[in-house]
Amino acid sequence: MDFLIPIVILALAVLFAGLRIARQYERCVVLRFGRYVGTRGPGLFWIIPLVDVAIRVDLRVVTTAVAGQEAISRDNVPIKIDAVIWRRIVKAELSVFEVRNVEDAVTQVAITTLRDVIGRHTLDDILKEQSALAGVLQNAIDTVTEPWGVKVERVAMKSVEIPPTMQRAMAQEAEALREKRARLIKAEAETEAAEKLRQAAEQMMTSPAALELRRMQMLTEVGAEQNSMTIVMMPSEFVEAARAFAKKAGG
Repeated sequence: MDFLIPIVILALAVLFAGLRIARQYERCVVLRFGRYVGTRGPGLFWIIPLVDVAIRVDLRVVTTAVAGQEAISRDNVPIKIDAVIWRRIVKAELSVFEVRNVEDAVTQVAITTLRDVIGRHTLDDILKEQSALAGVLQNAIDTVTEPWGVKVERVAMKSVEIPPTMQRAMAQEAEALREKRARLIKAEAETEAAEKLRQAAEQMMTSPAALELRRMQMLTEVGAEQNSMTIVMMPSEFVEAARAFAKKAGG
């Protein structure tokens, strides 16, 4: 019985030494003598001590910043862009076997892809279609990282910096466009007002009563403003009669 006690103690030590726990967001890639034997987790599992090696892999979403990347747009404008990538590992064994450093590999792919996409678009497209370009970047990066077991969840362009001279030119262009728009709106308003006046004149020509009502309304408006001088407009028939009488008197 004395020699059984050390054996039991050794067996218990081996048993407890091989116990591992993987959290809900973790997976463990198990290698036996350097050969892949399976992926364990989440929860409690056991490996052979001194024989198996368990490599932990975090499956949570990780943010990777791609800051201060300089690129040239299709219309030869130098641009400095800051981008952010949200990624996560979906296949733990591929992230261990296919790539040595996942974060560095994803960052380098993002840099080269960002410069390539920017080089195929003009400055106006980059400034106006940032969401669409972010989607293009996401698909391009995800295509490269898929064999590594990495899924790119989202790509966002934080900021786009352009040279100061280009900023001033764009500001002048925007000011000129606003001035052009204001002039067009004013011209359209004047055109509509002229059309309304023409319609009113035609209405008054066909209806003398409408003309007399308009004269009375103008007199009311002038009187309401408490002016010291009041202009009384005579009907056109009186004016024509006075002109004819003046001609006869002159003759």
